[in-house]
Amino acid sequence: MKIIRDTHEMQAWSSDRRREGLRVGVVPTMGYLHEGHLSLVRLAKAESDVVILTLFVNPTQFGPNEDLERYPRDFERDCALCEAEGVDVLFAPSGGVYAEDHTVYVVEDVLSARLCGASRPGHFRGVLTVVAKLFNLTLPDVAVFGEKDAQQLRLIRRMTRDLNFPVKILSGPIVREADGLAMSSRNRNLDAASRAVAPRLNEALRAAEKAFAGGERGVQALRTGILKALGDLAPGELDYLEILDDQSLSEVGETIRSPVLVALAVRFPGVRLIDNTTLNPEESPHANRPK
Repeated sequence: MKIIRDTHEMQAWSSDRRREGLRVGVVPTMGYLHEGHLSLVRLAKAESDVVILTLFVNPTQFGPNEDLERYPRDFERDCALCEAEGVDVLFAPSGGVYAEDHTVYVVEDVLSARLCGASRPGHFRGVLTVVAKLFNLTLPDVAVFGEKDAQQLRLIRRMTRDLNFPVKILSGPIVREADGLAMSSRNRNLDAASRAVAPRLNEALRAAEKAFAGGERGVQALRTGILKALGDLAPGELDYLEILDDQSLSEVGETIRSPVLVALAVRFPGVRLIDNTTLNPEESPHANRPK
């Protein structure tokens, strides 16, 4: 496995592979890898001839008083995991991603207005900007993102379409711990009390799926059931719970008649966790959900 830290070298490496007729895949990450990330690498390998995993803790997507400094890091561990999975290049830029006097960002005004965009102002401006930069630096044919970050995935698809990036966007299903908690690099920062409560996010979504499978289509009834399943989240507190159109992230009215995204976020001491599921009236709600 090759480790590249220089942005110009990364771009040149990808340009050479493309001239050789090879299909390039990229998996953008902020590091501290887990099985969820590695599952995305496997998807990229199935669709590409060579795979780049990017490792960059992007400062522009963190707001004031968020966990930029506390975000977990372990470069040697990440290297070993990438090598074991057959990653061709680990791109961990040491500089050059942002000019010191940079002033240009990628901004989306509609899909980013709700959910994490409402509670983390400026977050998605940072996400879209760095993803656009990584596309330009790695020159991929295919890019793979996880479905846990549901709003992010929809925004990246929209940016790719609207800015005409010649990149195929693939998504991988949420990978979970044995107790159902969605895998996240931030999970290691949960204290014991928070870790004991955190699986309720998944349990509440499962309750919604069960009610939906039983015929419930009322948005308020589903919301009430989710809140009941969440119960007392102390030491955490609910940030948001939304049931929105699966693609436009707009409100759906009182009754679900087309696919919806059910998304929630909970703030624990020093850690904010998100989770989601989709409900589709035309198919089993469990069809695409990992067990």
